[in-house]
Amino acid sequence: MNTLDSIASLDELPTPALVIDAVVARNNIRRLADYCAAHRIKLRPHTKTHKNRVIAKLQIEAGAKGLTVAKVGEAEQLQSETNDLLMAYPAVDRARCQRLAELAKAKTIRVVAESAIGIEALASAAKNSGSTIGVLVEIDVGMGRTGVATAQDALALAQLISKTKGLRLDGILCYPGHIWNSVAEQAAPLAAVSAKLQETIDLWKQNGLEAKIVSGGSTPTALRSHLVPQLTEIRSGTYVFNDMNTFRGGFCALADCSARIYCTVISTTVKDQIVLDGGTKTFTSDICIPARDSGNGYIVEYPDAKITALSEEHGQVNVSRCEKRPKVGERVSVIPNHICPCVNLQDAIWWREADGSLRKINVDARGKLS
Repeated sequence: MNTLDSIASLDELPTPALVIDAVVARNNIRRLADYCAAHRIKLRPHTKTHKNRVIAKLQIEAGAKGLTVAKVGEAEQLQSETNDLLMAYPAVDRARCQRLAELAKAKTIRVVAESAIGIEALASAAKNSGSTIGVLVEIDVGMGRTGVATAQDALALAQLISKTKGLRLDGILCYPGHIWNSVAEQAAPLAAVSAKLQETIDLWKQNGLEAKIVSGGSTPTALRSHLVPQLTEIRSGTYVFNDMNTFRGGFCALADCSARIYCTVISTTVKDQIVLDGGTKTFTSDICIPARDSGNGYIVEYPDAKITALSEEHGQVNVSRCEKRPKVGERVSVIPNHICPCVNLQDAIWWREADGSLRKINVDARGKLS
């Protein structure tokens, strides 16, 4: 018998292990679904956070209109849960475009574009497969990462898409990932996003084009999405688990963090330090954006401890401020700074119900980077 499939309690889990509180995760899913329903905004959750079919199904059952992915491999793994998939990532290479076009034979597939080269690559793949790919023009609303800079640039791409065989102009996509203001201070930066979207929509309309879909959103801005009335859908992802980024940013309560990584203390030989059996291959090296000096995660049982250094398999923790200190062999639970890449480092996660029962869930799209 595979012992990993017969775990009865947290104490039996081999560590490091990523455990999800099912009650908290379901509450997170329901909270955003209810918000979107109340404000008549469609929800297309970003699956890069959980990368598995079980949670994708829960999100669809809660009312999500479809799913967002970052890569084609994720779409291929999660296509069983929806007929409507958006890849919120530019596709410019032949292999990626061809896989999208193949999926588009049976599913509604949408992808973003921000260049004529990308549009041409998508069109060529669609022609080869005899399918149609929906395209959203990505516009930069402040992140400074991808997306065209101006409404005029967006119009030029929209016009190209609208006259390109095999492609369908579906609308506009943006990502307000630069907004980390507190919820109470988001009105002004979201107003700037709204203004840029409206300028683009108006320019398209003046030229006979329509943006039926305006896709945006992030977890930090999720519950203020109504301040951008142009949005028809949002693509929040981290909300399902939350992490120290969302907690320290004031976007959730600590009790809303459903994901915890259980580790074992393996050493206490250095004064004022313990070492955990999880390092960069468990937690990644991501800092906490709203609290850059807070360490590499939060140890729930020892809130005064600070994870100060990570190597591949070791997590060094300063416990000098802890009145009581962990012992060798003791297990602790850590809320990571950024949960999304942590999930991608796991073959499986453990789904823990209110009665303490544990269910193993495969991370179906783990390592799907293309």
